[in-house]
Amino acid sequence: MGQCGVISSKTVLVFLNLIFWAAAGILCYIGAYVFITYDDYDHFFEDIYTLIPAMVITAVGTLLFVIGFIGCCATIRESRCGLATFSAVLLLVFATEVVVVVLGYIYRAKVEAVVNHSIQKVYDEYKGPNTDAPSRAIDYVQRQLHCCGIHNYSDWMNTQWFTESKNNSVPVSCCKPNFSNCTGALLRPRDLYQEGCEVLVVKKLKDIMLYVILAALTFAAIQMLGLLCAYVVLCHRGHDPAYELLVSTGIDA
Repeated sequence: MGQCGVISSKTVLVFLNLIFWAAAGILCYIGAYVFITYDDYDHFFEDIYTLIPAMVITAVGTLLFVIGFIGCCATIRESRCGLATFSAVLLLVFATEVVVVVLGYIYRAKVEAVVNHSIQKVYDEYKGPNTDAPSRAIDYVQRQLHCCGIHNYSDWMNTQWFTESKNNSVPVSCCKPNFSNCTGALLRPRDLYQEGCEVLVVKKLKDIMLYVILAALTFAAIQMLGLLCAYVVLCHRGHDPAYELLVSTGIDA
């Protein structure tokens, strides 16, 4: 019965190592997604709120790939040293993912205050389409999130760009795509997005942080199962002579 339990643990452990490889790819993808999204929204918040969790989760993904390799080799060879190394690194990654969850939760709670503080300044610095990076960021966000202004399109009337342009219009990035002849004129408000960008930017950033948190929690749970299986195999490897004889290939680990 004990031997069957250990062999089952080995099978689960090998399967988990394959999952770790898949998880490594998923986590690296999530990290890359956060980096790319940050590049589009970086003028609305500080680097720390996305770059640190993204860097940590990308590093965790890289470590998971290494862990999967170590774990497969150690499990197949029944190497006590390899399994101990596997368990130690896995425990380190688990602790790192706990840190990611905590950071993600803290930063997610602060996103709204940070965006509220910075978004007015970004809009005040708008200089027109296809000019500097902050201006392009505003146009990008308004097109992607289907929004206009901070709270609504009338916010543009309080900006320096609106005063200097003197054409009583908002940027064409505020135009709904189904109005091909839209010029952003305030005389045709039905052509413009009605919702402000502040709420939608906050929601977008909170969603990104939620993806990071959920990914970290999911793979942390898988890693705990991996630790448990490694512990079972290690215990029987050291204390069960019958199992040692059963799995021995003639090479002592």
